[in-house]
Amino acid sequence: MHHGRIVTAFAVLALVASACGGGTGNPTGGAPTSGTATEGPTAPAATQATLGPGEGELNLVAWAGYVVGGTGGEQVEGYDWVTPFEDSTGCKVTVKVGLDSANMVQLMKTGQYDGVSASGDATLRLIAGNDVSPVNFDLIPNYKDVFDGLKNQSYNTVNGAGYGVPHGRGANVLMWDPSAVTTAPDSWSVVFAADSPYKGKVTAYNYAIYVADAALYLMKTKPELGITNPYALDATQLAAAKDLLVQQKALIGKYWGTAQEEIDGFTNGDMTIGTAWQYQANVINASGTKTVQFTKPKEGATGWSDTWMISAKAKHPNCMYLWMNYIISPKANADVTVYFGEAPVSAAACAEAEKQQANFCSDFHAADETYFKDVYYWNTPSTTCLDGRTGVQCTDFDAWTQVWTEVTGG
Repeated sequence: MHHGRIVTAFAVLALVASACGGGTGNPTGGAPTSGTATEGPTAPAATQATLGPGEGELNLVAWAGYVVGGTGGEQVEGYDWVTPFEDSTGCKVTVKVGLDSANMVQLMKTGQYDGVSASGDATLRLIAGNDVSPVNFDLIPNYKDVFDGLKNQSYNTVNGAGYGVPHGRGANVLMWDPSAVTTAPDSWSVVFAADSPYKGKVTAYNYAIYVADAALYLMKTKPELGITNPYALDATQLAAAKDLLVQQKALIGKYWGTAQEEIDGFTNGDMTIGTAWQYQANVINASGTKTVQFTKPKEGATGWSDTWMISAKAKHPNCMYLWMNYIISPKANADVTVYFGEAPVSAAACAEAEKQQANFCSDFHAADETYFKDVYYWNTPSTTCLDGRTGVQCTDFDAWTQVWTEVTGG
């Protein structure tokens, strides 16, 4: 798959820019504290005031591994957190697994789905496009228990209005096959340096947001470029990131676009080292056919904190609100985050997760904001610099997509 080429409606990014003005430069995307523009979505949908009975159906767009079991969820032997939701609410769930963020934005624009588990490179596009509605947290009782570090983030909060609840979070880790990589790496240099010993076996995420990974490496290794936020790149900084990605292209054996593509690549030996989600490592290591290792390198990492958002055209809004409350409830959030391999959203969910896997929350740094200090959650680059710079125009996701197309060959 050539990801990032199917994005439509880039015009909405002008609205995103106004919604994101005056960022603090917080690497984890904390909500701006000053200078927030008054303009946001042109006609935001009204926040739902009250919760009625479930409508009997719920149609979701989600990442693979997020909606498992039940009537129409993914079917994975031994895993099912959808059936308890269906039994308690009467809302029968159907899921469409999104290929990537661009695909998920497209699907939400159809109006056929009630909600989506959107990553930070999609959330602001959905908000600016009026495809999702702000939420009424009073209708989501479990939200009060969510870690403060996951609330009021700049990728899902505009002009003080929150547009969803967190699903979980994690870093984009460096993963390798220890049978081929005998010295454990501690730097992203092994996937970027021209003299990497793993030429031809390096892999990278095949999507334009990966430009931020190159920018992060440059931020730490070439401070003279002045990069302080990997999602806030002026034209010169973007050109430097492109040069690094072109250099990396000579090392790449194959890019991966879906988790399964990378799982297959490491399993069959086509891939030896590269960026990954911990989900892939969990699946590979559980298979018994291959063992992989992973780390967050010394430069830090990009990452993701996904948000469950309700469609502005939701046909089953009560069921969607019930889902948003359920998926952050202790047992359900523990089930999904343990299965996927990501940090739960609350202390109560951590307690449940550790009944399934000892030390789970410490392993995933769920309550450790220090760990996430140098994890730069996916965000939507815009012409208004997300690092708070004024008097300079930054590059938007359209420009990033063009760069990625040129680097990877379309």
